[in-house]
Amino acid sequence: MPASDAPASGDPAPALRAPTLAQRKRQLVATELTETALQLFAHKGFEAVTVDEVATAAGVSKRTFFRYFASKEDVVVQFLAGMGADMRTALAARPAGERPSAALLHAASVPLAACGDHPEQTLPVVRLILGTPALLARFLEHEAGWREELAGELAARLGLDPAGLYPPLAAGMALTAFETVLCRWSEDAGSGGGGGVDPLALIAEAFGVLAPALDAVGK
Repeated sequence: MPASDAPASGDPAPALRAPTLAQRKRQLVATELTETALQLFAHKGFEAVTVDEVATAAGVSKRTFFRYFASKEDVVVQFLAGMGADMRTALAARPAGERPSAALLHAASVPLAACGDHPEQTLPVVRLILGTPALLARFLEHEAGWREELAGELAARLGLDPAGLYPPLAAGMALTAFETVLCRWSEDAGSGGGGGVDPLALIAEAFGVLAPALDAVGK
């Protein structure tokens, strides 16, 4: 490696460097916008809140808002963005010989555990998404992408053709269970925001129904 290209002595590797001041500032603004928007949506209703209101309440300009989010729907959809990646990562980390039903149950449980651990924060967002047509449509768009990702991971784990029937069917079954549990949790949650049922108990019950079909692959 030429001397000019070599990292300076004592410099941390790029992947280990701390976020820059600009990156930290950007994250703080994004967090402030998200929290402000969610509070307004919960208080006034999603349709009644404008981008101007969110920007004003957060102390930024409308132009600044659009540097971070393409629309007010995207503020809420950020809540969903990591769920699919978390599920696929969890599925990929499961032992190779584990039954498909057990591996998928663990994968679907990861975002539900996060919801159950912080219901006072997540429950209003889940209710907002499921109860607002525009946001529900975005949720379903994300879910379609998650199905493809989980199907691809399943095919790789089981040595199956990703274009076959089993991978997308199994992924779709797992995500239907996930969505059903979110809906039930949202409906049954107590008025105090604490959540009336345990989403992890619900997803385990759901996979108890699905397991025979999920584990029939190769039989």
